[in-house]
Amino acid sequence: MQDRILDALRRGANDEALDLARQAAADAPQDADVQRLLALALRATGDQPAALAALDAALALAPDDAELHFQRAGMLLGARDVEAALAALSQTVALDPNQFGAYVMQAQLAIGRGDLDEAERQHKLAARVAPDHPWTTMVEGTLASRRGEHDRALALLSAAAERAPDDLQILNALAFAYLARGHLAFAEQSFRRVLESTGQVQLRGLLARIMLEQGRPAEAADLITELLADPAQATPAWQTIAGELEIHAGRPERALPLLQAAFEAMPWSPRTTDALVRLWSADDAVDTARETLDRGLVTAPDADHLWVARLAFEAFGGEGAGAVVERWNAARPDHVPALQARLTHHAATGDLDAAEAASRVITALQPGHAVANEFQFNRLLERDPDAAIAFAEDLLPTAHDAARTMLRRWIGLAQDAAGRYTDAVATWASVSVEATEGTGHAPEPTAPPREWPPRPERDDAQPPAVFLYGGPGANADRIGAVLQRMIPAFRSDRFARGVSDAFQDTTAPARFAAGEFTAEQVASGWRAQLPARGIADGAIVDWLPWWDNAWVAVFRAQLPSARLLIALRDPRDMLVDWLAFGTLLTLRIEDIDRAAQWLARHLGQLADLVERDLVPHAIVHTDAPAADPATLATELGRALEIADYPAPPLEALGPDRFPMGHWRQYIQAMPAAIGALTPVAVRLGYPRD
Repeated sequence: MQDRILDALRRGANDEALDLARQAAADAPQDADVQRLLALALRATGDQPAALAALDAALALAPDDAELHFQRAGMLLGARDVEAALAALSQTVALDPNQFGAYVMQAQLAIGRGDLDEAERQHKLAARVAPDHPWTTMVEGTLASRRGEHDRALALLSAAAERAPDDLQILNALAFAYLARGHLAFAEQSFRRVLESTGQVQLRGLLARIMLEQGRPAEAADLITELLADPAQATPAWQTIAGELEIHAGRPERALPLLQAAFEAMPWSPRTTDALVRLWSADDAVDTARETLDRGLVTAPDADHLWVARLAFEAFGGEGAGAVVERWNAARPDHVPALQARLTHHAATGDLDAAEAASRVITALQPGHAVANEFQFNRLLERDPDAAIAFAEDLLPTAHDAARTMLRRWIGLAQDAAGRYTDAVATWASVSVEATEGTGHAPEPTAPPREWPPRPERDDAQPPAVFLYGGPGANADRIGAVLQRMIPAFRSDRFARGVSDAFQDTTAPARFAAGEFTAEQVASGWRAQLPARGIADGAIVDWLPWWDNAWVAVFRAQLPSARLLIALRDPRDMLVDWLAFGTLLTLRIEDIDRAAQWLARHLGQLADLVERDLVPHAIVHTDAPAADPATLATELGRALEIADYPAPPLEALGPDRFPMGHWRQYIQAMPAAIGALTPVAVRLGYPRD
């Protein structure tokens, strides 16, 4: 429905868009994004007051959504009376002010729905009428910001603000440009000016989020608490935001009543439920959680997130979980998420026939369902690899591109299981080349310096920092899954949304080695991001997407207490895993032999680091961790300096994909690649043969 609304707006079929948006809003009145689209449609049909009301309704549901605030800023802030705004323009615009205002509004509408080309066209029309008007510059700057040209956007919007310092619309645009550029303090200052001038309640949520990202959760919580003093503003959405901020501020006793009140009024909100689940889990308040969630399910039995939360307070695979799963299926027969929960539960209890039966019901309802199809494929893989190949091949014709890539990898796995190793290599090589052709080449390792910086003494005054890294095929994700469960300071956010520092950038090591920036800049840039990542004291286990020995100089000069945790397995098994499953950080593969040669050079750096002990480090072997969780726990405990580190649960660790030494099956299928990796495998402690 949302795509149809946007399509109608792009075609200029504004009445059609409005009808669709009203229908969507009636069907999902609690969906903030639907209210946003309704606002766009209302504005496109000229009903400015109703458009603002719809955006206000969206912001009541999601008060700290920056995108909603951005679109609200595009409407004539502080000038709900459009005619009065245009009359004011006539004092400075010699030509028809209505024409100019229409161009500006059409440009803002186009930006709001993401049609930047149309916004550019409307901007050019506005520039013909009033090229020097601050609003013309404002639209140009806003367009630049949306296109990621942040420095140009700030220059344009700052110039517009200098010429019209009291124009709230320009000030809003400038504030959002600061926010997009990451200049949080300037964004906060600008938004506060708008708040002081307009008294906009909605801005408090966005301001609170900006304060939180600057590491000031208590101040952010207090900002919302002031708002809640007015009973008219104490809505479930604001109570949820306040509760979340109180959790961040370490004040759970203040968070709990806020979130409970919000939940009782709005149990269908996943955000409120998630915050409460965190509190209940921290306090081990299992009975309270069960009672509250069961009460919410009476009111909102169609809310899947409530059933998922309810399952979180039962032992995985236990009788209690089974009872909740059956209640869910009774409440929502033939509902795919409920059936998937049944599949998962039966698989966990070892009742694979019942799980397979559930998977078949799912695929009858939704033929392309990935989880159900994967379960059926894996059962065939165990019983009859040739049948598994046929099953995956039958799914290919109707699969979308991403699913086709996955299915072809499955075919390679089934060929491997059938002992058809040459066929498996051909399948994996083909899908790897095709899936990575749009990415850049893997960076070459930097050359070692003539002399490394001196070794520092460990500085116990610095917060402890551990960096996890594993190369392609090293199964570092399995170590990450374990640490995610067991170490609160573990962060995997670099793989979800990225982090704006040098450790995130695969090109940064070469630039650092070339002298483009200093070790102090690398370390300070990393530290500056920690508060926004929820790390207040600097103690972190940080999962890196990339490692290069250029960072040795940074560790020695700026991070003397930091350690590197290396996930490592036999390099030849790493290659097989890389081809079969791909990597979280996509690296281009042009052919297998060149990929193996590059991997050998990359791992050669790690061998140098280990042999020369270039930085404090520890190795966690990932050759077959599920086969020996106790050894893995010992290695993790040594790496993290935690005595008696517990063995990880197998559901967190996951099964071993291939047995240790599986590479030997591929000596005939890819001899040059195996040969290229054997020397570095020996250096890293693995047998030659």
